[in-house]
Amino acid sequence: MKKITLGTNKLEVSRLGLGCMGMSAFYTGAGTDDTGSIATIHRAMDLGVTFFDTAEMYGPYLNEELLGRAFAGRRDEVVIATKFGTLLHRGDGSRGLDGSAENVRLSVEGSLARLGTDYIDLYYQHRMDPGTPIEETVGALAELIAEGKIRNYGLSEAGPETLRRANAVHPVTALQSEYSLWSRDIATDILPVVRELGIGLVPYSPLGRGFLTGTIRSLDQLDADDFRRNNPRFEGDNLEANISIVEQVDAVAAELGAKPGQVALAWLLAQGDDIAPIPGTKQIKYLEENVAADAIELSAEQLATLDAVSAPVGDRYADMSPLGR
Repeated sequence: MKKITLGTNKLEVSRLGLGCMGMSAFYTGAGTDDTGSIATIHRAMDLGVTFFDTAEMYGPYLNEELLGRAFAGRRDEVVIATKFGTLLHRGDGSRGLDGSAENVRLSVEGSLARLGTDYIDLYYQHRMDPGTPIEETVGALAELIAEGKIRNYGLSEAGPETLRRANAVHPVTALQSEYSLWSRDIATDILPVVRELGIGLVPYSPLGRGFLTGTIRSLDQLDADDFRRNNPRFEGDNLEANISIVEQVDAVAAELGAKPGQVALAWLLAQGDDIAPIPGTKQIKYLEENVAADAIELSAEQLATLDAVSAPVGDRYADMSPLGR
């Protein structure tokens, strides 16, 4: 697996990471096979994946605990990214946005304990808190860096102005945002700012929440509590309309003798050497497919074909209000 560096602090990560959310939360089968999930994490490490993504909200807490067990005795082999800011540690621990300095400190101590480590490689603010100036949040993160509790910080789903203000307080190592053939919105206004400031990009849901693999054709395939059942792009006529996107990707995959998901990842990797996608999976066979995308080289013609793929029908979330500012 090739390596890249993120941000001006040059955090070295594998070119493809592993998003671990679905092992414990939100998706079909979450939390049903921790042993299998840990085996998948270990297989990823054996294949050269070093970059693993989690968050305190996944479970909540269960996914960080899972990774803590998986990395026991192997901490020095991995780069751990986790997130804070969507649980109210100053209150009852329920969901809500809190970027206060107090909540930052309460959050990091819990994550360190659950992950079984004394430092976090990359600590993201999961969503921006409109009630707390970003300067206060980043000031607290900078203190944690000085203390050695975290080594880098990032923001998730932040807008251009927030990125500039945060970076002025302390350099941002990475922005995590949804980016894929399924979601290209950030290419216009956010990606140019990220590159101007020297911030790395970590695309989450690089396979369109599994849709770009071509395996999801009906909501009947998803558990009743699967997050995607209430996602606008998976609902009603939108689902049927969006299947055409997979068909366009699959046509390129057929030329290469590859899977559509591999082509979707290869397209994303071709967008720059400052991008480290984190496709998620619980299963070793899909992990191995994803990792193999690192070796796929798309021709200029194939890239142009994929660039022209139709935009999806429907918003990314049923409620877009917490995203960015």
